[in-house]
Amino acid sequence: MLETFRPHPAQVRCSLSPMGRLALILTFALLLPGSLFAAEGWTEFRGPNGTGIAPEADPPEKWSETENVAWKTAIHGKGWSSPVVADGKVWLTTASEDGKEMFIVCVDAESGKILHDKLLFTNEEPREIHVTNSYASCTPVIEGDRIYVHFGSYGTCCLNTQTLEKYWERRDFPCHHWRGPGSSPIIYQNMLFIHYDGFDYQYIVALDKQTGETIWKKDRPDLFETDDGDQKKAYGTPAIFEIGGQDVLISPYAKATMAYDPRTGEELWYVRYEQHSTANRPLFDGKSIFIGTGFGKGSLIAINPEGAQGNVTESHIVWEQNRTMPSKPSQLLIDGRIYTIADKIGLASCLDASTGELLWQERIGGTFSASPIYAGGHIYFCDEDGKTTVVAPGETLTIVAENQLDQGCMATPAPVGKALFLRTKTDLYRLQATP
Repeated sequence: MLETFRPHPAQVRCSLSPMGRLALILTFALLLPGSLFAAEGWTEFRGPNGTGIAPEADPPEKWSETENVAWKTAIHGKGWSSPVVADGKVWLTTASEDGKEMFIVCVDAESGKILHDKLLFTNEEPREIHVTNSYASCTPVIEGDRIYVHFGSYGTCCLNTQTLEKYWERRDFPCHHWRGPGSSPIIYQNMLFIHYDGFDYQYIVALDKQTGETIWKKDRPDLFETDDGDQKKAYGTPAIFEIGGQDVLISPYAKATMAYDPRTGEELWYVRYEQHSTANRPLFDGKSIFIGTGFGKGSLIAINPEGAQGNVTESHIVWEQNRTMPSKPSQLLIDGRIYTIADKIGLASCLDASTGELLWQERIGGTFSASPIYAGGHIYFCDEDGKTTVVAPGETLTIVAENQLDQGCMATPAPVGKALFLRTKTDLYRLQATP
């Protein structure tokens, strides 16, 4: 099912001859250092470093439906997965609203033309999901000529990015996600890590990224202190950090965060908390690991991993901040400060990363599911009603711009070069300042 590409009114219309157009295109490609002709990308949830930071990108600060829109392409179905970008292509997943069909979509980054729209999985009786979720909320991950696509327990597969040949698939991991899937996969060495934290089962698996075979599978420790499956589900994406010369897999789930040896699945240490449905991706500044604890009076905690072993809840939590912290949007760590956006009341916060002290907390308004990103010296907060508030990091809240689109944003945007690839509920945009 191929969507028709719709050129946007803001795109340049040119009356040059074909050779003149080619010369103009090549000239711009050479003159613009942020052009996607450069080998830049945004290859997984929260970017290639998992932090939401694109140090080399410089996207526009201002846009509207008619300003700084290079192209706008309709995406069929319903999906909240973030766009990932590599080799001049933008990839994202979508699904039918009833969850019976699940797709991968590939868009040409320069033109906005849909290159591939492939049906990957069909489901006879998908489970109900929460109104704020979709059946395609897990973000793919790209490595080389392979893209790894995940729809929770409905299926995971590996595709060739040129031919869309399916190298392998797995549909045999049971998990009742209860509100729908949400965790995204990550790659480490020869492995693909996936969380399955549901109402009925809670575990993490490491798959061989080449073959899809299981390398190890680890059930979560029962630290829930409840029989309510709704309190056992989670949507977090793990992260790999080098701690004391050892690579450690930091894996949040409901009521706790585990540290594993990524090669074997051995449990190294853990911290406990009261919240559930954890969705934030962890961060690390070389001294402390920062964890968002999820729903139910969500907190942000800092953990000192040095010498951690076993239950370190009482001994290694450096600080905890619970004053209107986010449940879904991940946090940003910039120059020793942590920036967050609360889900429902649009309260932006800045914390001292070493102490957890609130430096400022100001309302910008809006409801948020997408995580903020940092690029070109600015923070981008994209809300569910189509407004993006652009902020300069610092000791006080400094709003640089407020930009409005027709539809809201549930997915974290992808900054690459001079462009911002932003997915709304209906369309994918390439936002870029007009040369």
